[in-house]
Amino acid sequence: MNITLEKYHGLGNDYLIFDPNKNELELTEESVRLICNRNFGVGSDGLLVGPILGQDKLELKILNPDGSEAELSGNGVRIFGKYLKDAGYVQKNRFIVNTLSGQQTIQYLNESGTKIKVSMGKLSFFSDEIPVTGPRREVLNETLMFGSIPYRVTCVTIGNPHCVIWLNDISKELACRIGKHSETADYFPEKINTELLKVVDRTNIEIEIYERGAGYTLASGTSGCAAAGAAYRMGLTDPKMYVHMPGGVLEVEIEKDGSVLMTGEVGYVGRFTLSHEMTEELRALR
Repeated sequence: MNITLEKYHGLGNDYLIFDPNKNELELTEESVRLICNRNFGVGSDGLLVGPILGQDKLELKILNPDGSEAELSGNGVRIFGKYLKDAGYVQKNRFIVNTLSGQQTIQYLNESGTKIKVSMGKLSFFSDEIPVTGPRREVLNETLMFGSIPYRVTCVTIGNPHCVIWLNDISKELACRIGKHSETADYFPEKINTELLKVVDRTNIEIEIYERGAGYTLASGTSGCAAAGAAYRMGLTDPKMYVHMPGGVLEVEIEKDGSVLMTGEVGYVGRFTLSHEMTEELRALR
């Protein structure tokens, strides 16, 4: 039986859906890397494994293109929500999905399910929760060294770790140059996602993203929420703002208790049925 995958994207951040109820394959780090490879596989920024069904719960497992597991992906959760509607798993307009970082509430804002609002959980700036090495404190506007260059950073978690660097000018090249050092820096025992932040005005920010386990990406839901949270905490923006990324725009709202609401679009690319040869190659990877 050949493997069938569904491909979606959230603002250019593309994911493949591996539905375990429709496919028989034991996923390994090696098989995930091959599937996500843009030259030898289908190609994607990650693999969404689900729905994993049990006792009235919908569970989602998020895998990075390097085969590692991610706690959360904002774009991934929105994409998964669209797939659940398309595949007929849900009929409600609002429901909960369980991820490694906890529960996310998904709400469809239009009939087709292409516009989705997600309750992303609460922000925390505390070092032991992110985590960042050193004594417990809120990591706000600290100086950290990446590649022997000092940067002023604010670190935050929204179920996964982020390092936000406020700069006047940002670019893909700069994100890649800093990100290759910051991702695996000794400050971050579980590695980190890096966002370069440019504040346009009180309701608009721009970011460039270097994701842990994925590298440079056009868009990221959790990165957008983390950067928005950091900008608001530093007093640079209002609590509701638009986050501009190379792949598109997210609407992010920071509530009084630190909870974050994220709204964005999802696009459907198509269904991919892997060849017999590719399927057998994946089954051989252990």
